[in-house]
Amino acid sequence: MGYVLGIDIGSAYSKGIALGDQGTVDSSVCPSGGDLKLTAERVKEELSFRNGISAHDIMRTVATGYGARSVIFADEVRSDVACHAKGVSSLLPTVKTVIDVGDLYTKVLRIDRNGGVHNFLLSGKCAGGSGRILQVIARVLRVKVEEIGEMSLKSKKRVDFNTGCAVFSESEAISRISEGVTKEDLLAGLHRALAAQINSLVERIGVEPDVAMVGGGARDLGLVKALEEIRGHAILVPAEPHLTAALGAAIIGREQLKKKIES
Repeated sequence: MGYVLGIDIGSAYSKGIALGDQGTVDSSVCPSGGDLKLTAERVKEELSFRNGISAHDIMRTVATGYGARSVIFADEVRSDVACHAKGVSSLLPTVKTVIDVGDLYTKVLRIDRNGGVHNFLLSGKCAGGSGRILQVIARVLRVKVEEIGEMSLKSKKRVDFNTGCAVFSESEAISRISEGVTKEDLLAGLHRALAAQINSLVERIGVEPDVAMVGGGARDLGLVKALEEIRGHAILVPAEPHLTAALGAAIIGREQLKKKIES
């Protein structure tokens, strides 16, 4: 049947998935940068070059994410909500509630076993409720954002953040460090504050188990653990949680292609 591409152009990172007849063939991740059209082409070319896929081999491309309209070669654009739902249901069939912690927003979805979306909520515009705040504080502390999850788990005395705003949290972090608070304790407090905001969104939509977390924020073990502590139950995380929207886009494309062939 050929290959189907799912391309997720996020505000911070862009991801791609190539699906073949036997399932996922390869994935690609790169910074989105300022030229999203060029980034989309780069993701496509990387997937094609590494796997010997020619333009004639690509039967359908579905785009999603913040910059989906920049994927000018896409056959269709779908919402990241629909794509996350489809991707998560394929990986974790028991999941009914999905928490997507992205760079700009956090979303909570209620889905069914077929990847259909029953309802969803989106966080406000403040970056304090999204993964962006993790990058802000990592920069303040001069550590890699990939390291802050593990660092937070080494905390001996978690500090309490007084604000959920990214701007004020940055100022507060600088003040706490100058007072002698350790990076580990500060990060534990940050994760707790962000988890509390996420949990408020989860409570508003209502929870039906199982619960999964996806998006770039789900790669932060400290954030996952903080939310588990607040909620009092385990949260499932796919092996590559940042790729679920791209995977879902590819699956949607595969389903459409199959219907077209069968009709």
